[in-house]
Amino acid sequence: MAISDQLRDVFVEALDLGEDVDVQNLKYRDIEAWDSVGHMALVAAIEDEFDVQFETDQVIDMSSFKVAVDMVTELRAAHD
Repeated sequence: MAISDQLRDVFVEALDLGEDVDVQNLKYRDIEAWDSVGHMALVAAIEDEFDVQFETDQVIDMSSFKVAVDMVTELRAAHD
């Protein structure tokens, strides 16, 4: 499964989104569920799913689904 597909599932679950929500263009605070509390839950869910650890700056900079995909891709590449 591609990272973006796997990450989409994490977003849907962590932010309690409907399956029909387009997360590809989703940005922080676009929806009520992705507030500061939702953001921390999302970060924890991503770390668990992908077995990665974000630095504080990365947590702050994770401003969209696209940025999250890039971050996870980079962390996984560095881990391999």
